[in-house]
Amino acid sequence: MTAPDVDELISRIQFTPRASAGPRRARALMIQGTSSDVGKSMVVAGLCRAYSRRGLVVRPFKAQNMSNNAAVAGDPDLPPGPDGEAARGEIGRAQALQARACRTAPSIHMNPVLLKPQTEIGAQVVLRGRVLGNCPARIYHHMRQRLIPAVLDSFERLAGEADLVLVEGAGSGAEVYLRASDITNMRFAEAADLPVVFLSDIDRGGTMAALVGSYVLLNDGDRARVAGYLINKFRGDFSLFEPGCRTITEQTGWPFLGVLRWFPGADRLPAEDSLALERAAAASRGRVKIAVPRLQRVANFDDLDPLAAEPDVDLRWIQPGSPIPGDVDVVVLPGSKATRTELDLIRREGWDIDIRAHVRRGGRVIGLCAGFQMLGRVVRDPLGIEGPAGETPGLGLLDVETEISDDKRLTEIDAIDRRGGCRVTGYEMHMGRTTGAGLARPWLLLDDGRGEPRPEGAVSPDGRVMGAYLHGLFGGDAFRSAWLTELGAATSGLDFERRVEDALDTLADHCEDNLDLDALLALAR
Repeated sequence: MTAPDVDELISRIQFTPRASAGPRRARALMIQGTSSDVGKSMVVAGLCRAYSRRGLVVRPFKAQNMSNNAAVAGDPDLPPGPDGEAARGEIGRAQALQARACRTAPSIHMNPVLLKPQTEIGAQVVLRGRVLGNCPARIYHHMRQRLIPAVLDSFERLAGEADLVLVEGAGSGAEVYLRASDITNMRFAEAADLPVVFLSDIDRGGTMAALVGSYVLLNDGDRARVAGYLINKFRGDFSLFEPGCRTITEQTGWPFLGVLRWFPGADRLPAEDSLALERAAAASRGRVKIAVPRLQRVANFDDLDPLAAEPDVDLRWIQPGSPIPGDVDVVVLPGSKATRTELDLIRREGWDIDIRAHVRRGGRVIGLCAGFQMLGRVVRDPLGIEGPAGETPGLGLLDVETEISDDKRLTEIDAIDRRGGCRVTGYEMHMGRTTGAGLARPWLLLDDGRGEPRPEGAVSPDGRVMGAYLHGLFGGDAFRSAWLTELGAATSGLDFERRVEDALDTLADHCEDNLDLDALLALAR
């Protein structure tokens, strides 16, 4: 990226500050981690639901998130469209889940900066729900200081409407070499004057070193801001670790605030990080076998959570280096932030050969969003939106082609699938336009009652290959049940949305049982 490109990116950093800067209504508490994947997102979700159940107006906040799992969120800064539909942006799916835990609609202000990785060294930068541009990491490192006013303004907006704001840090709070440009850990805590609680994952080991090491690395001002620490994911007899807690407190002066024991219901909530896909899944004896290639820049992989939750479904993520098994019923190509790069990966791994052999055997293939684009004849990126400009042959299983553009479609869907009469809910979130004769055979006909039914997606002439841009499709119980019945699965009666709600309530109960929530609330200011 050249210097003029950087200047252009910086020139796009625009936001509308609050009309009135009244006094902050909410108290706030920040949860930082000793590393990534210590459970910050889940703990914040549990606290959001627990305090909301106590009658408090609670809001989640994470200044910067790095994830390709995104959700559509409301944008209160923009007027509704001509059809009256509210303006939309996007935020990290973890913050959308936390908003759900608070029983409120997700807002772009809950996650004002979202980084969506596209390469090993670069990401798409989303500011307040809108794409700012693509940026190499070294450039973003220098420019993100310019984002602090927008980040603080979003935080203050939430604080103005709530009793309590629960703030989540990112990665490790002790990455002191990043502090000068930090917008999401200690520098943000200082700017917003937030008390900090450190969270450490004892299941991975090294908790004493992680907490004491964090203390050693922080400067005096940041150390004083830490109100204490929590231990997460503990199994067994905690009395055996109590001497360790005494040592941590002696070394740091930080009080021990409690231990959250292992939460067995974690797999009932959407995972934030694609690292979760690399962990071995529980064995399933489901009759319907579904294979999902593990793409490099996989996005919105929680689309498949409802299928994985079905008792008669055996859903397997196929890791690079492994072939797609020949005994599966369906291959699903999920979403991604780098469609052409994923096509290269699919060919490198030989998965294209496996998929074609699967189709010849009478198997089915489904593409979701970028996966839909991959099923076509070609994917063109003339502007270099997702990487170097150019085009890549698709898998040729659908008679469509796609051109990536900088116009991003963000919309929520609540309609009826005219093919089966089932209610379909979800959202579209993609850059690119798909055309071709295959669209004359749409997978879905969506009818929201406001006009002519809208065709969505495409189906091959033999009905074995289909794709669509709609995320969240399989979250609809009736639609999912009808689709699985076609494949020979037993009807389960699974209410997936109820399952998520029950999991959030159980997580809140877990927080109530394990932590002194009154003491934690007293720390907020």
